[in-house]
Amino acid sequence: MSKKNLSLKAATIGCKWRLSPLLPLGAALNGLAMAAEQPVAVPATDEQEITLPAVKVKAARGEEAGSYVADTSSAGTKTDTPLIETPQSISVITDDQMEAQNVSSLAETLRYTPGVQSEPFGFEPRYTQIKMRGFDATETGLYLDGLKLVNPGFAVSYNLEPFGAERVEVPRGPASVLYGQASAGGLVNYVSKRPSFDPFGSIKFEAGSYDHYQGELDVGGALDQDKTLAYRLTVLGRDSDTQVDYVKDNRIYIAPSLTWKPSADTTLTFLSHYQKDETQSSQRLPIQGTLYGNPNGKIPTSTFTGEPDVDRYDREQFAVGYLFEHRFNDHLTLRQNTRYYNTEIDVRSVYAAFLQPDQRTIGRYYYEIDGEARGFSLDNQAQIKFATGFVDHTVLAGLDFQHTDATNVLPFGVAPDLDIYNPAYGAGVPAPFPSTDEAITQNQIGLYLQDQIKLGEHWRVSLGGRYDMAESETEDRLGGTRTRQDDKELTGRAGLVYVADNGLAPYFSYAQSFLPALGTDLVTGTPFKPETGEQYEFGIKYQPKNQNSFISLAYFDLTRENFLTLDPVSFQSVQRGEAHSNGVELEGLASFDNGLNLTASYSYLNAKVTKSSFASEVGEPLEYVPKHKATLWADYTVPSGMAKGWGIGGGVRYIGTSFGNTYYDRNTTEIPGYVLFDATMHYQWNQIKLVFNMQNVLDKEHVTTSFDDFTTYGARRMVTGSIQYSF
Repeated sequence: MSKKNLSLKAATIGCKWRLSPLLPLGAALNGLAMAAEQPVAVPATDEQEITLPAVKVKAARGEEAGSYVADTSSAGTKTDTPLIETPQSISVITDDQMEAQNVSSLAETLRYTPGVQSEPFGFEPRYTQIKMRGFDATETGLYLDGLKLVNPGFAVSYNLEPFGAERVEVPRGPASVLYGQASAGGLVNYVSKRPSFDPFGSIKFEAGSYDHYQGELDVGGALDQDKTLAYRLTVLGRDSDTQVDYVKDNRIYIAPSLTWKPSADTTLTFLSHYQKDETQSSQRLPIQGTLYGNPNGKIPTSTFTGEPDVDRYDREQFAVGYLFEHRFNDHLTLRQNTRYYNTEIDVRSVYAAFLQPDQRTIGRYYYEIDGEARGFSLDNQAQIKFATGFVDHTVLAGLDFQHTDATNVLPFGVAPDLDIYNPAYGAGVPAPFPSTDEAITQNQIGLYLQDQIKLGEHWRVSLGGRYDMAESETEDRLGGTRTRQDDKELTGRAGLVYVADNGLAPYFSYAQSFLPALGTDLVTGTPFKPETGEQYEFGIKYQPKNQNSFISLAYFDLTRENFLTLDPVSFQSVQRGEAHSNGVELEGLASFDNGLNLTASYSYLNAKVTKSSFASEVGEPLEYVPKHKATLWADYTVPSGMAKGWGIGGGVRYIGTSFGNTYYDRNTTEIPGYVLFDATMHYQWNQIKLVFNMQNVLDKEHVTTSFDDFTTYGARRMVTGSIQYSF
């Protein structure tokens, strides 16, 4: 909600005001947690004035309108627990921060978040790639409204539209106790926009670099006078080229939702979305001519190595579900969240495979992907609050279930060579031969129990445990074989927080994770054990009194065990992998009454291989993981005076040195660090808002990573301008 001025009229006897009638009102306002901000003149019936404080009303999910600071998050505990009381490092990117930075992908949304690499391979229009605390979370770390976006065997991909999100929550570290099989590094929870009973609407048009055109609509409100039904419709359409020739970034996104609230204790919200993307593959280019020199010169960032008439990457996804909550009384609340989903991808791609001795001709391969994932997810929760003596408990008991069917057909073949410095497209591409044709079925049932214990005014204890039963079956439709795997695993976590009166909150936590490893050991014939993770985290949080700001500092020590590596003799997968990651994460956010919003972060990450089939790897840093990442973003809007409504902002992102690999030398290719700048300027006049945004202001060309003698470039300068009308 926005700031509101409170005007009161009162009758008085005589010509003097007495403040005693206002005391009950002040007490009521305090009880509603409304913070006084600045004086507002209130007319009296006898033409005299009295000054009352203006109020700033908190939004339902824990942040004020125009704020970068969130007070609560459900991602870490599945309850609305204040972040200051949660013994875990959690970042929340609010809708206001996303709007200020004009993000167009989930990867851009996470750019200023500590401990997260959202663009490890640079420019990538196809899907969201994520590394958290050094470990990959692309396939297992994406969640939508608390339910996992399942992607067995990387059969499909996801690239969620940030315009449809009211916030993005990022709990770091193992989260299996509440979420089951997941990455050891953490997860990203995309929270969809929900209906509002207050009417609102906005329409926006945007144009920018690379023939970028985009339109947005967001409208909602109550459907009846009693305000028991509310709706919301969020729509986006985009037609855009990109920094790479022949690569588009087109999208249609439609998200209707409906809330039914028959009483203050019962809420049922239906959520759905449809998204269709049309793009092409990101381009990998030879290391000679990008990171290293080439006698033929530098390879431009716009170089396209595929075939314009052949290449495509089309994705279509649909989901529908509901969020149900009923509060029986002050002690018992039941929730049920569910979703049915279907995602399909259709890929045709010619790509660079190797650079020939003339240093200008590339050999190419061609592949196709026809992938589909469909399934059903369900999470049942019972929250019970009670006291035992002076100890308060919030117990959460849950049972979740997910079923997924996925198919993946991947033909593979050769394609004609291409002169990368003088490309001539149009050569015929031979039909590929079948390489992969598999069907995957996965079922998972999890039982979890969590107790959040409040000891007096200062101590908070969190204890949790979970038992998972996961089964998967993979049918190789080319070889005519079936592989079945059953995994059962116990995981636990514990945390302790001390919340001091001055806003400081030191904490400690321990957490475990697990992730099934598909396949069998070909020597012993036994199924692979699940990968496991274990983490210790120490930190301190600070939330100053009467200020809209939040600071957190965390040190973590994380180990990932039993992941698969390739045996150098048999070239078969074996379960010998272990990696260790430790580091420091610092984040600060503030939104001041004078119109200034700030977010800053720093990450130090020391991630190394500790066990591997390749002896030369042991002790080496993990691939594509920079040790240092630092960011700063500031945005200022003039609150009053002649320049009221004008605003300016900017940010800086530093990504430190990392290491890639080649076919023959692992973790030896050094990728230089780089610094990028972003900027914005905006003007609000009544219901109209004009915005100018620029990403990578200096248009710095930068290599983000290298692998197999190839590299990828990062995103170049992107300039956009928009006009928005709110009603």
